[in-house]
Amino acid sequence: MATTVQNTNTASQALLDSVNGKKSKTDSTQEAQDRFMTLLVTQMKNQDPLNPMDNAQVTSQMAQLSTVSGINKLNSTVESLMSSLQMGQSYQAANMIGHGVLVEGKTLSTNGEGGYFGVELPVGADKLSIDIKDTSGNTIRTLDFGAQTAGSVPLIWDGHTNDGTIAANGTYQFDINATVGGQPVQATRLSFAEVKSISNSSNGVTLNLSNSSSVSTNEVKEIF
Repeated sequence: MATTVQNTNTASQALLDSVNGKKSKTDSTQEAQDRFMTLLVTQMKNQDPLNPMDNAQVTSQMAQLSTVSGINKLNSTVESLMSSLQMGQSYQAANMIGHGVLVEGKTLSTNGEGGYFGVELPVGADKLSIDIKDTSGNTIRTLDFGAQTAGSVPLIWDGHTNDGTIAANGTYQFDINATVGGQPVQATRLSFAEVKSISNSSNGVTLNLSNSSSVSTNEVKEIF
């Protein structure tokens, strides 16, 4: 009686794949190309001999595959560029840590010596004055700055009230009175704060400020 001898020298497919460095998975783009080619070959094998696919059809389908492949590669390239750009922005933003900035806001603070703030004037003004108010809404100081050109205008308050006394330490609000030819003009209030740190997110680089707020770099009007 013949005896069957099992060949113990036969390597498993998994082992061969491991030795040969065969990848168990391909990327999504390669998978899409493989599926397309399989479908195309199957379609050609099973086509009607009396009505075969013409060259234009094959070329059209190949062009579609090329387009999809190109778009996938373009998306990967754009993602890589965006990542590099954000990293570069992070390095640049890190240089702002410790610097003062003017950003949109309606408050200014004093520790007995006043503080910085600012306004943004899209069209300038022939007269500009600021009313600094306490928490009750009372005006404690009016500052006149005269004519100003368009753009961001850094300003300073010496910390004194209208009667010459030193204002209490704390945070105050301010209102803008800007006119051209006696007519009010649009103006934006700017608050001063120090950049304490930066953060990276899907929306880009964010500056974390000393007034407990966070802004994007494109919201900064002035850097000190």
